[in-house]
Amino acid sequence: MSYTGRWSKRGEWLEMTPGKALLNQPDRIEATAKWLLETVGMPEKLYRKLHHEQGIQWRGDRLRLVLFPYRDYGIEPRWQELHVLYEDDFCLVVNKPAGMAVHPDGESTEITLNHVVAAYYEAAGLHTAVRHIHRLDKDTTGPVLYAKNEFAQLKLDEAMREKKVVRIYAAIVEGRVSSDLQRIDLPIGKDRYHASRRRVSLTGQAAITHILSSEVYPKASLLQVRLETGRTHQIRVHLSHMGHPILGDSLYGGSAVFPRQALHGERLLFDHPLTGETLEVLAPWPQDMVNLRERIIETADR
Repeated sequence: MSYTGRWSKRGEWLEMTPGKALLNQPDRIEATAKWLLETVGMPEKLYRKLHHEQGIQWRGDRLRLVLFPYRDYGIEPRWQELHVLYEDDFCLVVNKPAGMAVHPDGESTEITLNHVVAAYYEAAGLHTAVRHIHRLDKDTTGPVLYAKNEFAQLKLDEAMREKKVVRIYAAIVEGRVSSDLQRIDLPIGKDRYHASRRRVSLTGQAAITHILSSEVYPKASLLQVRLETGRTHQIRVHLSHMGHPILGDSLYGGSAVFPRQALHGERLLFDHPLTGETLEVLAPWPQDMVNLRERIIETADR
């Protein structure tokens, strides 16, 4: 379900031109509801809200929806340079640096990615809530997807639940990973002996990780990994359990040859919440991981 026609943002309104199929209907209100729910794929919850608040209007041949109302950021804007990978009126994808959490944990006062996104919105004169769709661990780098309005949030949250948001990572791990290791299907639960750790547990939540490709060197391997599920620390737990902890991941047994876990989100693929177009966002490797890979290759060539 998607909208393939022309659209534009005008203040708090989204303007669309559905065409004569709706304009010529005897009961335009009913036809509009059916079109929004079945063709555009508007979540019924949002449709009822807009209908109740008179946020659905016709102006000539244009259908207008209040999809961009004024909203508080929900978090204090705190400025820091932000690497934007993709942006339009519905979505924002930013490249998270190492050492920064996506959102506050309620205890630390450190700046988070959500603080920085709020400052980015503020500088652009955009008043909308900061809504992250997924997270990355504090020391993992790569793309984080944000929804810039409620419509996008509802559609992208649904896509996450249906496993339609594809996340592909690069991981540099210890040891020579066998080409036979292509799928890890092991449940993950909390570690009763360590509050911040997770572990493979028969009573845990289902967790599936796919290994798409590998470069194998004498003492390390570079893996391209896709998440099917999104459990806390999933890639780190699974690879450590299989005897290949991520380099630098001290929490899960990785050697201290790198100051953090050598894990980076390379690619993010998702369908645009309005148009349905599949977007692929690439995030360049951080320099520290580029340098680590070069050292591993140089060592292997000696």
